[in-house]
Amino acid sequence: MTYFAEYTDTFGGEANYCWVKRAYIEADSLKSALRRARRQFSLSGVRGDITANYGDEAHWTPRRSCTVLMVRWDDTPPESGYDCPRI
Repeated sequence: MTYFAEYTDTFGGEANYCWVKRAYIEADSLKSALRRARRQFSLSGVRGDITANYGDEAHWTPRRSCTVLMVRWDDTPPESGYDCPRI
């Protein structure tokens, strides 16, 4: 399955998109997609919390950081979306 990941800054607890990093991820589950996204954005050793889980989308927030990592299931082909790496 294909997942779409976005890592961006926050303002007032909400995603701000002042800067953003994006990637398409191939994974079997949302949990493994979140793990691969953390590795892609160099957040493997950073502690954080899953702040939202909607079943097909999860938000992970690093502790003591004004950023958020959002991973969601994506059924659209990557060619139609953003120009970002495939993992």
